[in-house]
Amino acid sequence: MPSFELTDPYGKPHSSEALPGPKGLLVGFMCNHCPYALAVWPRFQRLARYVKDKGINTIAVNPNINPDYPEDSPDNMRKKIEKENIPFPYLVDKSQKLAKAFKAQCTPDIYLFNEKGELIYHGRIDDNWKEEDKVTRQELKDAIDKYTSGEEIAREQFPSMGCSIKWR
Repeated sequence: MPSFELTDPYGKPHSSEALPGPKGLLVGFMCNHCPYALAVWPRFQRLARYVKDKGINTIAVNPNINPDYPEDSPDNMRKKIEKENIPFPYLVDKSQKLAKAFKAQCTPDIYLFNEKGELIYHGRIDDNWKEEDKVTRQELKDAIDKYTSGEEIAREQFPSMGCSIKWR
């Protein structure tokens, strides 16, 4: 996992060294405007609550701080955090350095790191971003469960689908 320090939209700094739980860190590149990200935000938040008891912490990172996308501004990030009671840091990647270091492509883009900071899952949350009631495979949850029970995670991992990151 790349080393980083980002702030949340309240200005509080968060470092990559302090964020992981004893079993690792779940990272989601998310935003407030993309229909794909909006569709999976509730699932991502539920997974964050689920993995907390398994020793995995969660963060979301917004790389779309761009005047052309006012919905993604830090002010609107704060509103989202407060309205949805987001239970993990939602960080501002204004420089987009972290998104570039991760080679993130879209929102959402999901990464799971183990306790050593090694990437063990990079892919989608499940097999139907659009209609949660039609999901047949919860791929991220399956990877989490296998990892935390000591089983091998499936090698085949499907990339996230989403809106491209709004590169500067």
